[in-house]
Amino acid sequence: MRVGPAGSALFYCFLRPEPATNDGEAGLTDTMASERDKRLITENGVAARVAAIVEPVIEDLGFNLVRVKISSTNGCTVQIMAERPDGTMSVTDCETVSRAISPVLDLEDPIPQAYHLELSSPGIDRPLVRASDFERWSGHEAKIEMAVPVDGRKRFRGFVRGVEDGAALIELPDVKEGEERLVRLPLTDLGEARLVLTDELIRESLRRGTAPVADDDTEEEFDAESDTDIPQDNTPRKE
Repeated sequence: MRVGPAGSALFYCFLRPEPATNDGEAGLTDTMASERDKRLITENGVAARVAAIVEPVIEDLGFNLVRVKISSTNGCTVQIMAERPDGTMSVTDCETVSRAISPVLDLEDPIPQAYHLELSSPGIDRPLVRASDFERWSGHEAKIEMAVPVDGRKRFRGFVRGVEDGAALIELPDVKEGEERLVRLPLTDLGEARLVLTDELIRESLRRGTAPVADDDTEEEFDAESDTDIPQDNTPRKE
């Protein structure tokens, strides 16, 4: 049995725009831009199924999917992070996305148990999942874990210096004298990456309008969750 608000069923229908046919160069440029800004870090298992269902809906609303995570919080919680292309995400935006993806998830039914749906912004110490994220947040500190080791090393912490030739440029503050400070981490080999919460990052996020209220108990560990949740739908999706 599904549990949800009373009233008529909700449906979300979207049409994908046809690629440009009267301007080949413009169409090629749009395609290259789209390919370049695809997510580099994606999900596995059930979370990947959820992402495949909701990402087209989110994109057609003009937002970008950042991450899908399924946790045991409140029994089972499906957390979906999204943002506008400029990195902002308001409470109203979250409500808009939630209303659009809820009926699609109900229809596709990817979760084999009751769950809570939670929509949030990426937070201040946000995940970096696209090449554009490394460019947008150049100059700020990040923690990165590689899926494939680079020179025998998987974990890096340093300052983001942009992207060049398919690699994220990271300036390491902890190198020994005479060693190269700037490392090149292949974008295709990224396992996880996120910004480090610093006073400078908070100030810059506030200036850009991308900063929700940060959690007070932000953890220092790499895999800690310090993302700020905006609104969430705590109604179990089914039982």
